[in-house]
Amino acid sequence: MYSKDQASQLKQAFWTTFGQYIAPQLSAEGLRVNWINYKTGLKNLFFKMQADGKSAYIAIELTHADPGMQELLYEQFREFRRLLENQLEEEWDWQLHTQDEYGKTITRIGITLQHVSIFKQEDWPALISFFKPRIIALDEFWTDVKDAFEVFK
Repeated sequence: MYSKDQASQLKQAFWTTFGQYIAPQLSAEGLRVNWINYKTGLKNLFFKMQADGKSAYIAIELTHADPGMQELLYEQFREFRRLLENQLEEEWDWQLHTQDEYGKTITRIGITLQHVSIFKQEDWPALISFFKPRIIALDEFWTDVKDAFEVFK
């Protein structure tokens, strides 16, 4: 078991390593991107990468306080589901009105990698291999569809 400080340091070390690894990768529009803190340009719409001691996930998260707005955004994403899954080359889980780790109602479209730990450096290559192609694919997808979400700004 790790102390809170040790756990925090290991997480920070992983995300620093991942950030350095992916930094040379330009966006679909040829721009430099902060991949770890990806900006969608829409409030309450995030591309989230998360890892802990048991698993990792990457997701599109809709966090608007109004569940009705979450549902409208979710339906807009459903219109592009085939395009998203073609870009990702896999199917993701679609969860309307689920709970985040703080008990807040969110909507999440994502995928989880089980049996990996951010606290084990030997798992870092698997985590990087999981996150990198998916965040790049999300960027490519978002470049193609973000104009359709302008109404939500």
